[in-house]
Amino acid sequence: MKRLTMHDFSDVKSKRLFPGDSRAFLLIFAIGFTVLFAVAVLGQVLGLHWRSWLPGAENMKSLTAGVKSGVYTFMSHIL
Repeated sequence: MKRLTMHDFSDVKSKRLFPGDSRAFLLIFAIGFTVLFAVAVLGQVLGLHWRSWLPGAENMKSLTAGVKSGVYTFMSHIL
């Protein structure tokens, strides 16, 4: 029986689980960013506190940084 070493596991993270997983990640991010950006812009135009609606966006200064943070938080729950 072969004994496993750390060298056998060193490139586990570099291997993809599925052939198109980076494109799928980008597609989910783009759709999520578009939807949450529209919500944030609508909240900004109406003068509402939209940052409390997006988890992770509470401490962000800019609109895009808040939306990006919200999308990453959203994606961490679904992936």
